[in-house]
Amino acid sequence: MQALIAGNWKMHGTAPQLGDIAGVAAVVRRTHPAADILICPPATLIARAVEAAAGQVAIGGQNCSSESSGAFTGDLSAEMLKDAGAAWVILGHSERRQHHGETNSMVAAKAQAAWRGGLLTIICIGETGAQRKAGQAQTVCADQIRASVPEDMAVIGNAIGYEPLWAIGSGHVPALDEIEEAHSNIRKCLVERLGKRGREVRILYGGSVEPENARAILTVPEVGGALVGGASLNPSDFEAIVKAVPSHA
Repeated sequence: MQALIAGNWKMHGTAPQLGDIAGVAAVVRRTHPAADILICPPATLIARAVEAAAGQVAIGGQNCSSESSGAFTGDLSAEMLKDAGAAWVILGHSERRQHHGETNSMVAAKAQAAWRGGLLTIICIGETGAQRKAGQAQTVCADQIRASVPEDMAVIGNAIGYEPLWAIGSGHVPALDEIEEAHSNIRKCLVERLGKRGREVRILYGGSVEPENARAILTVPEVGGALVGGASLNPSDFEAIVKAVPSHA
């Protein structure tokens, strides 16, 4: 499986930042990284981001509704994201779970809606600092996979994003052996959930990925890419992470 480097812009970005996407696209065109590159800007920029990406970078959304249409003011369906040019959507991000009360079952319903609408998904899971200290990290992640990942997942292309919540935006990254342990556990859970197909799902690491640590993280067994937050807003940092992908990834 080719690695996936995904940038999550969160609630950042207006028209002037489209040039940043064009810059990343130029780097991809010039360097041919051993990875698929994805940027998920705010929904207001998706259509214009697709133009700026010029076919070199995939563009995705950061959330979608579990419904295809209806009286749901402010929501966006997978079909709408697809119509705007998105190829992917991030689902169940820790900030959605924490600030918008999204549950595992809600994430699972959104995943099915995304697939029906023709989008690939990054389904996010991860434990809090308190859960890790209590020795519950593996159990929490296993429970989230069982309840957030539908059994009919079309595994080719789709991904799981592992986010240790205590590492996001903190500058503190788990030790490499801790990342390996977490990703190995996630792989085991995916196989239990999906059978042999579970071996084909990319598992992305997310949580304070920076140019300085990207190469080391991307060489850890079962790490199939990175979900990049803050560093994706800095074009030079994101480009450095793209270039850090090992040639064998």
